Amino acid sequence: MPFPDLVPTMPSLISSVAERFGPHPLLVTGDERLTYAEADERSRDVAAGLLDQGVTKGDHLGILMPNSADWVVAFLAVTRIGAVAVPVNTFVQPRELAWQLRHADVAHLLCHPSFLGHDYVDRLENAIPGLETADHKLPLHLPDVPRLRHIAVWGPCDRSWARGGETDLAAESRAAGLDGSFVTAVESTVTPADPVVIVYTSGSTAEPKGIVHSHGALVRHSYNLTFTYVTRGDDVMFTSMPFFWIGGLVTGLLAVVHHGATIVTQPAFDAGEALQLMERERATIAQGWPHQGKSLLEHPRHATTDLSSLRRTSMPDFVPESARPPAISSMALGMTEACSCHTNFDPYVPLDEAKRGTFGPSIEGLEHKIVDPATGESLPPGEEGEICVRGYSMMLGRYKVERQDTFDADGWYHTGDAGRLDDEGWLFFTGRLGDLIKTSGGVNVTPAEVEAALTALPDVLEAYVVGVPDPNGTAGTQVVAAAVVPRAGTDLDVDEVRIRLKADLSAFKVPKVIWPCTKTDLPFTDSGKIRKPALATLLANRLG
Repeated sequence: MPFPDLVPTMPSLISSVAERFGPHPLLVTGDERLTYAEADERSRDVAAGLLDQGVTKGDHLGILMPNSADWVVAFLAVTRIGAVAVPVNTFVQPRELAWQLRHADVAHLLCHPSFLGHDYVDRLENAIPGLETADHKLPLHLPDVPRLRHIAVWGPCDRSWARGGETDLAAESRAAGLDGSFVTAVESTVTPADPVVIVYTSGSTAEPKGIVHSHGALVRHSYNLTFTYVTRGDDVMFTSMPFFWIGGLVTGLLAVVHHGATIVTQPAFDAGEALQLMERERATIAQGWPHQGKSLLEHPRHATTDLSSLRRTSMPDFVPESARPPAISSMALGMTEACSCHTNFDPYVPLDEAKRGTFGPSIEGLEHKIVDPATGESLPPGEEGEICVRGYSMMLGRYKVERQDTFDADGWYHTGDAGRLDDEGWLFFTGRLGDLIKTSGGVNVTPAEVEAALTALPDVLEAYVVGVPDPNGTAGTQVVAAAVVPRAGTDLDVDEVRIRLKADLSAFKVPKVIWPCTKTDLPFTDSGKIRKPALATLLANRLG
């Protein structure tokens, strides 16, 4: 679909949707509603307050809040004046928080005082030496975060260093005589080429990477994706995905904004409340991770919840058969570097057997090739290698990393993902190159394939597969090992699991180690990704 007749920047988008959809609800949570008009008005007032504090185009502003009206208002306020939003994971710990504030050169932090037992006020003082004695009447000058000048706490806070949140920012701008016309003048300086957001990856194997995207890429791509995963103006989308990740931001929040639809969300996923919200708001789309669909199905409320309004979901386990994608359909492949999905096809369109397991064709404006990871030479259709991608939605770059260390000479980004293209250019993703398990039989095993077979079993909620050193093999060879989280109320029989797997997998792919465990037993990053080296150590200790 052609892009609407507006400049692809956040200020232009905000102005357009406020005019077209003003009284319609943009966001709903358990206890708050935010209309398009309210989002525009509140974010304009906050933007004026930030300008009064000296924020200018290109400044980096952190946002440490859960999914909420406050998060939306803060993000719109920052981006509409050309500042750069830096979303912060709500589960961030002191060391990680200090690292991100410093690495991202955050000049102002907008945060809630706490969330789910996480006291951000104490956490900030633990993270930043000298903060506890600072005075909010003066700009901060702290050696550990030398760019940070102000912290605005949106809620009750008794610390001397804390500036006020939304209400105080709006009041200060009015006292200074900054009205909407000045904000509009500032917005007119924002261009599609300007950076708009730095989204940090999870850092499951290394320090997180800061991925920089432009206004043009963010606005255009979030619009274009709504035509492969069809989003309409009358939709009500439930999402469990946090806005601080690229998926929650692009395929959740901004997807509904383009069409004047409504997003229903939670500060943190709770299956019982999620079911209640979907029924109450008559959700038409349910977006989340597949394992959350199993949690929704298992919840006692599920049996009595009316889900008849749902027409699409990425969590098929909990919806009626009529609302599930067909047996053979396309998945989507995405990453932060590509501003979410870089391949996609409507998952509700049935496909032929030859397309089973596909992740779809390239999205228009993007292109893919498969290369030999050792030589960089392009490979023909059908041959597996490293997936490379380039095109309009790709990142401007990784923050503080030179371009030649991010893209090759022809502008291709080498993803580190393994896959192949068929004769029609449809992509088949097979896993991460670094994750491939090199067995003593000389055959490589893709963890994702084994994980999919495990989670297809009715007693399995989640599965995580890695390679561990083979004590009986040659140096560098591995055996397949799996950590399995059973569904509630089940007693997992490991021998029975192996028997079932052998019906779907070659013998060399069946895990030699299967560890039934609880999710709390597993090593996760604060953003919810498994720490594979730590998991491999745990599983290696269980190899008999």
